[in-house]
Amino acid sequence: MNIASLLRDQSKQRPSKKAVVFPQKSLRGNYTYRHLTFSELEDLSNFYAFILKKEGLEIGHKVLLFVRPSLDFTALTFALYKIGAVPILIDPGMGKKNLLNSISQVEPIALIAVQEVHLIRQFYPESFKSCKKFISTGTLPLPETQTLHSLKAKWIDDFTNSPLFSIEERQPQDIASILFTSGGTGAPKGVAYTQKIFASQVRMLREMFALTPDEVDLPGFPLFSLLTVAIGMTSCIPDMNPSKPAQANPKKLIQNIQDQKVTFAAGSPAIWERVADYCLKNSILLPSIKYLVMFGAPVSNQIHEKFKNILPNGTTYTPYGATESLPLCNFSGREILKTTAKLTDKGKGTCVGKPTPGISLKIIPITDEVLPFFEDLTFLPSWQIGEIIVSGDVVTPEYYNMPQKTAEAKIVQKEGILWHRMGDLGYLDEEGKLWFCGRKTHKVTTSQQELYSIPCEAIFNAHPEVKRSALIQTRKNNEPTASIVIERKDQKILKGKKKILFEKELLQLAKEFEHTQSIKDIYLYKSFPVDVRHNIKIDRLKLREVAEKRTCL
Repeated sequence: MNIASLLRDQSKQRPSKKAVVFPQKSLRGNYTYRHLTFSELEDLSNFYAFILKKEGLEIGHKVLLFVRPSLDFTALTFALYKIGAVPILIDPGMGKKNLLNSISQVEPIALIAVQEVHLIRQFYPESFKSCKKFISTGTLPLPETQTLHSLKAKWIDDFTNSPLFSIEERQPQDIASILFTSGGTGAPKGVAYTQKIFASQVRMLREMFALTPDEVDLPGFPLFSLLTVAIGMTSCIPDMNPSKPAQANPKKLIQNIQDQKVTFAAGSPAIWERVADYCLKNSILLPSIKYLVMFGAPVSNQIHEKFKNILPNGTTYTPYGATESLPLCNFSGREILKTTAKLTDKGKGTCVGKPTPGISLKIIPITDEVLPFFEDLTFLPSWQIGEIIVSGDVVTPEYYNMPQKTAEAKIVQKEGILWHRMGDLGYLDEEGKLWFCGRKTHKVTTSQQELYSIPCEAIFNAHPEVKRSALIQTRKNNEPTASIVIERKDQKILKGKKKILFEKELLQLAKEFEHTQSIKDIYLYKSFPVDVRHNIKIDRLKLREVAEKRTCL
């Protein structure tokens, strides 16, 4: 088993079909598009695999890959899979400290990166001390660093005269990649992806959306393109910085969608909210899109409503999952608006649909204790909020080189079946649909009750002047209390009578629902801090720290 064999299969079945498309904007403002066919992508990845193997990389070698979404990124990633190496993929937007700690944690043996990364590593050699080989995609000569361009020139004759590059055989349980969590609720952790997990994700993605090679993908999250290419789809790299999705230019993305007749688009809700607003403002429809997939944070009902008027031939989807296990559930915007949206607005949580085929999902009592054995667990009935645990072929086995974190997150069932603790809270309804109620770390406990972020925040979000809200733990008279932080749509920090009136209206909303009646304190914050990966998950712990200092009053 080797994920790279899926690319080889596609190159044989549809050699002349476009595999990856890359946009380039001209001075006049229009786009031209470079591309690789499946045959060309297969050949280029074979060439890179040949080079990397000749340069000493072998099965199991961990290789830190810092290459921007491009034709080369896709080819290099598949090349690493072909030689049995393990690409390490870290989001550079996680911050310098987290980034350097993550690199030290996984101890890569090689670095393949854009020129800027090689310049930066000169100042932080300790984090890169495990690396023995350095390859730059740029052209600037740097100490101990070879350029990809020079390596291609060095090995082109040998490659031309060699037989077809052989893909290394791997076992299903062998590590294929190490992907890092965003670090939104703690230090980033390296998640070990096996060959079997990648193969299962390709299969599940294809089945969830009935995808065929006729589809054209626009991946707002770069790793998605590896899966869609493996299905035989054309992947059009969007003109955006994937590390800053909230800053994506909607006009550019819409042009990419229209030019390439994109049918399947995916990424953070932060991207697609901007696209939706631009489309509505300029009366633009996106008739080619059949599937608009949003993930990374709960998607508001308003976004589904907006796209209902933009996608005449498609709808939105909100698959549920995490870096450690995805996809787990899926639900369409069309069904959400028809069946669950009103309940979400009343504070019942966000419905993410039923588990996908092959996924087992259960709710257990909330605890921070290590739970090593599945047989010792108690399971909660329908409608009772607890901790979400999951099992299936896409559940990752471990956090790399982090045995304690692995023990905290994994539960073992007899016969070796592995369950993952999502760190999320929710419940199952009588139909088996999962309702998401927030992160476990965002739960607020007072002397009277437990409050959960998503159900509480939905009540305050109903106010027409509120963009979003955040439930936080506070203290009053030395007692634990629950408070709410508000980001207004106009980002104003109200004062005087306007502030008093606004807070009075919010507290009146809170009084109408039992689960929010105890919230008495309101803070205003100009613009919420959010996660680095999807730019939409609210950093409630940071808001709590700020509220404790009373700097957001």
